[in-house]
Amino acid sequence: MEVGIPLANELEVRISEAFCIFDHHGDKYIDTRNVGNVLRFLGCVPSEKEINEIIAATESVENPGETHLPKFMAHVSVLLMQRKMEPASPEKLLKAFETLDPENKRFLTKEYFGKLMEEEAEKFSKEELANMWPVAIDPITGNIPYLFYINQLKHKTTIYDVADVIREELAANEKEKKKERSPMPQMFGL
Repeated sequence: MEVGIPLANELEVRISEAFCIFDHHGDKYIDTRNVGNVLRFLGCVPSEKEINEIIAATESVENPGETHLPKFMAHVSVLLMQRKMEPASPEKLLKAFETLDPENKRFLTKEYFGKLMEEEAEKFSKEELANMWPVAIDPITGNIPYLFYINQLKHKTTIYDVADVIREELAANEKEKKKERSPMPQMFGL
């Protein structure tokens, strides 16, 4: 993908691809209100606090209310390599759903789950719920069979898998640089 900005690795390619979806003018800037959308598109699960921190760290000084791709990519790459905003594991999600299902019905009603999502912790908006329902709800029963839903949420290769590879490559490169800078021990008597 040609973005007019040098991309050093697969992580930067994925971040720039997600960013450019929301770059409506093609100028490598997005409205800061889309920062959360870019992160979610990447497979991250940021809190509102994390989104606001990223906006504060990446908002353009020259263009307030906008975030520029290079600054965003540099900041978010580090966060991803630190595994920040990572989604819960399928096992953790299952445990949470089972806690909400004490009768072990293996499903939740749309009404019950929607009420929880709108009123508890990091509250969902009506729009976010509307976007979630087609994936979560069984069209025949109108309920949320949570084992099926959890499987729908899994990604084959997550952005965090890519970030792990890049982090390991960077660590190996740094180790190699240190080795090159270290003087060779002198071999005496041979």
